[in-house]
Amino acid sequence: MAPEVSTAQRSGVEMVRSGSDARGQAGRRPVTTEQVWAEIAKASFAIVSYVTPSGDPRSSGIVYGLSGRHMYMAVHPQSWKARHITDGQEVAVTVPVRRGGLLSLLAPIPPATISFHARAIAHPAGTFDLATVSKELESLVPKERRAATVLELVPEGTFLTYGIGTSLMEMRHPETALAHVPVA
Repeated sequence: MAPEVSTAQRSGVEMVRSGSDARGQAGRRPVTTEQVWAEIAKASFAIVSYVTPSGDPRSSGIVYGLSGRHMYMAVHPQSWKARHITDGQEVAVTVPVRRGGLLSLLAPIPPATISFHARAIAHPAGTFDLATVSKELESLVPKERRAATVLELVPEGTFLTYGIGTSLMEMRHPETALAHVPVA
């Protein structure tokens, strides 16, 4: 049986939290769009999943920088990502959000996650200067790789979060830890 989905309104943005108040969670605040973007801005590693031109699924870890609500990554022009993620292609992105602090060194605490779809904008090698977007983004890429292919990802639709805005104990209960939050 599918869990109940409840909705809340906050600052004019719709948020959805799965689950009921069976564990006394009804008073907990829903996850907001701004809260999710703040977590994405704090992180720098994500997994990008895409389909190759031959139809094969592929996932790659990436280091990214954020400017506004766009993710940027510089990749080697001959890498799988540069060769197979095309301009306008839809990709899936998962950002792991580390949780648990020192406790995570002692106990197997999985990261919280933020997953979403994004539209790719592929900037061929040497055609895009990260400094035009942000000096901070430029500093993420070593000078010898600045002529790299730049992939710009624009999130679309809804974030699917797990463990964002919940305690570590609440993460044990999917109906409490799961949320759907609009990207914009």
